[in-house]
Amino acid sequence: MARPKTDIKSLKSIHISFRTTVDNYLIVAHNAESCGLSIADYIRKRITGKPLPRYKASPYERKIFIELSRIGNNINQLTKHTHLGNHQSKKLSKELTELREILSTLKKELL
Repeated sequence: MARPKTDIKSLKSIHISFRTTVDNYLIVAHNAESCGLSIADYIRKRITGKPLPRYKASPYERKIFIELSRIGNNINQLTKHTHLGNHQSKKLSKELTELREILSTLKKELL
């Protein structure tokens, strides 16, 4: 069975060439990379008004987001226990110390 014929309107048959500065090219290349697209696909989506994919985070940034989420979760749990009166001062102190250490580690990594 042969492959079905492609519609003539959907073929990418027209080539557009234009000049740009190095700075503009670097901006477009960075934006395309952050979206996970090639430069040509990025420009096609921009000029046709199609939605761009969301920002593609690097593995390092994902690791930081996950760690910050865990810290936020721990803080929420500590706050809930404190409001309910279920906290134990030694345990709470230990958990807060652990949170401080994690935050200082993250600060060192970011700087």
